[in-house]
Amino acid sequence: MLRLAAEAREVGAEAERAFLIKAHQLIAARVRPVYAMNERQPVSTTLRLGRGSCSQRLALLEAVARSHGITTRVRGLLLDGRFWHSRFPRLRALIPRRVVLAWPEFFFDNQWVAVSELYGDLGTLRAGGRFTNTGGETLFDAIARTAVDWDGSTCSSCDLSGQVLADLGYFDSRDDLFRRHGQTLCLPVRIPADLIMSRRAA
Repeated sequence: MLRLAAEAREVGAEAERAFLIKAHQLIAARVRPVYAMNERQPVSTTLRLGRGSCSQRLALLEAVARSHGITTRVRGLLLDGRFWHSRFPRLRALIPRRVVLAWPEFFFDNQWVAVSELYGDLGTLRAGGRFTNTGGETLFDAIARTAVDWDGSTCSSCDLSGQVLADLGYFDSRDDLFRRHGQTLCLPVRIPADLIMSRRAA
């Protein structure tokens, strides 16, 4: 992870947004997206395997940010499981009704910036088109080109607020969020599901 941070740091130690964008690009290029289920997998494991879920890659971005002195937190969102139906049309019956999502935020320029707005404000990013949750693009990848709008602030086709069942608030870390609200799948289900899905490419 420190090597990844060092590469991202080459853009300039003071340019925090540029550092985070570079780190995001490096993770996207080097950590293959899969459908892993363990939300609390150590970032060292994700790096070693060279693959990770959207959530695991976001956790890696948070860790790289903290190594650079950027404070992080997560917003907990409870999403409608039907949001993933288009991605898994043959497995709809197995998708949980509710999914807990840890959505990172970073503190720089004297404000909290959601990962959704790392590449720019949502109003500008909406020109990139809607995130459809199909194909190989994950939420982690989508933030580089389009607005991922959980609050309906864009009033556009990028509005994903209809998928949000509850806002669980802010937590100092994703571990705090999952400690309080649990992971989407309980342990007896998560272990066998992870063995199968963690190797399946997104």
